[in-house]
Amino acid sequence: MRRRRFLTISCTTLGGVLVYSLDRKVSLLSANEKNKDKSLRIPLRFFDEGEALLAAAAASRIFPSDVSGPGAKEAGVVIYIDRQLAGPYGSDRYRYTQGPFEDAPAEFGYQGKATPREIYREGLKGLTGFDQLNAEEQDATLERIEASVFFSLLRQHTIEGMFCDPMHGGNADMVGWQLIGYPGPRLNNYDEIEKYYGQAFRPKPAGLREVSGHSVGASEDEK
Repeated sequence: MRRRRFLTISCTTLGGVLVYSLDRKVSLLSANEKNKDKSLRIPLRFFDEGEALLAAAAASRIFPSDVSGPGAKEAGVVIYIDRQLAGPYGSDRYRYTQGPFEDAPAEFGYQGKATPREIYREGLKGLTGFDQLNAEEQDATLERIEASVFFSLLRQHTIEGMFCDPMHGGNADMVGWQLIGYPGPRLNNYDEIEKYYGQAFRPKPAGLREVSGHSVGASEDEK
């Protein structure tokens, strides 16, 4: 059994504190004087801490926070990616992985041999020191690899982590859904039809677990 790994995040680097609790819920708390000098430790399932910091920095340049709202850092995108790579998706359980392996046209999708885990592990080696660069240097580095399979996956996973159901580890505090005004997977709006007739209806976002009232399991938790 390998030593358990954690991602340590200084609370002073965030606009709030990213909290990962034992029941797998990730939430964002506002920063205050009491936690200003503390660090947060988040358990990792696939990445080691160095890899997690690199992936988090890269995702934050793909979907940065700005005046429009929070970005990949605040949404906990790196936690989403870590969970996906640790689960069956990361090992390519559901993809045909026998040869021949060819450079097929883009419309056929990825046809290579490497699993998502292997693609990330190798891709992150090429980003050594990335989290220490300034924003312009980071953007230039990502531009150099934007045609790679690794970057394609990283970009896809960054978007997924921003707008996924929070039970998958990303979209902390539903900041992604709030950014686009998405209320979550509501089963119906029957009770609100008459109540808000002719008015703008902006319900507070709710995840699948809250809406269904059941402890729905995330796909990456499959054994």
